[in-house]
Amino acid sequence: MTTSTTPRYTEATLDALRHQGDPLADDTVAAMFEKGEVKDFNTLMRFFSTAGTRLPEGLPASAASFLQTTGMPPSWVDWDLMERARLFFMDNAAHINTGLSFAAMPTTYAIPRVARLLASTHSMDYPSRRMADTGQFVTYLMQTNAFEEGSKFIPAAQKVRLLHAAIRYHLTRSDHWDAAQDGVPLCQEDMIGGQIFFSILVLDAMHRLGIHMSEESAEAYYYAWRVVGTILGCDMEAAPRNLAEAREYADLYLLRNLGPSEDGVRLNQQLVKMYEDVVPGTLFDPIVAATIRFLVGDTIGDWLQLARTPWDTVAKAIPHVLNALETIEDSSPLGEWALDRAGSLLTTFELASLTRGRVMQYAIPEELKSEYGVRSQRSRTHRWTPPASTMV
Repeated sequence: MTTSTTPRYTEATLDALRHQGDPLADDTVAAMFEKGEVKDFNTLMRFFSTAGTRLPEGLPASAASFLQTTGMPPSWVDWDLMERARLFFMDNAAHINTGLSFAAMPTTYAIPRVARLLASTHSMDYPSRRMADTGQFVTYLMQTNAFEEGSKFIPAAQKVRLLHAAIRYHLTRSDHWDAAQDGVPLCQEDMIGGQIFFSILVLDAMHRLGIHMSEESAEAYYYAWRVVGTILGCDMEAAPRNLAEAREYADLYLLRNLGPSEDGVRLNQQLVKMYEDVVPGTLFDPIVAATIRFLVGDTIGDWLQLARTPWDTVAKAIPHVLNALETIEDSSPLGEWALDRAGSLLTTFELASLTRGRVMQYAIPEELKSEYGVRSQRSRTHRWTPPASTMV
């Protein structure tokens, strides 16, 4: 049951999105597979990672056309809002990464259709690779030149879009995907869902952890992911235009798609193991699962078979600690500098641990399984309150 206002999203809306792919990227990838050009594309694209440089000689014509067509940000981008989003990220990088790793990613695994799709690629057996890809992608996005010549973000986004199209190509030609039930693999419903996971679910996790943020900053952060969604091929006529619509989409999307699955359990176990390996020793290992359970809730926690331990009580104290640190940051310039510096170092360490100094490469799979010192001047009073649920 929805609120009295007319909902923008209905079951019929999302049903239709489930049968839509990304025609531009899909046609590009199909043409390369049909001509046997994918191996050459992947080899040549290893040397194309910076916007503004010449495309490699010998690139397949369909790929060159795609890269030229999608090499610019959308014309409607509000650059003041993007700068506000970037400053928000600089101020909250560690918290954003926590929301991605301990809330958004596990919730993704609690959607059986998406978990089955993720489990279909070899790279999903190595969760550090996916987290490194994601961390590097977000870091590229939040650099000052993300959309300018010399940027590494645009080429990375173009490659991710083609990678997604390749997964659609393989699965629609396999016997392991029920198109009548699940629609198009990596459909528009799930692509917009991915935009939701990276935005409002991360903000929800930060709010639950006691992180202070203004409504303006929260909206700017969502706006940045709306821009990213465009570059990644989301249907922007259907995608939420603001956080209120994002809440409505998230409520309906999660209600109709969440559930338990063996793939989801296995993927989450790999994620937990990866973070337990990052924590020195073994004494504090249970805090990883406990923090995930605290952020995703008991229902999803049980579906993912997260162990219930006394550390669940410890995890519930994290918001009190972070709220105290945020209060110090709000009231003391020295405290603000020290905590920002600590957050920056933590983020750098985490990304370096995952990438091990490598530049992560995004390639079209030929087969499936078979920054700092600048702060926002925006007041952090008038804190953001998550939009109310549209479901009662």
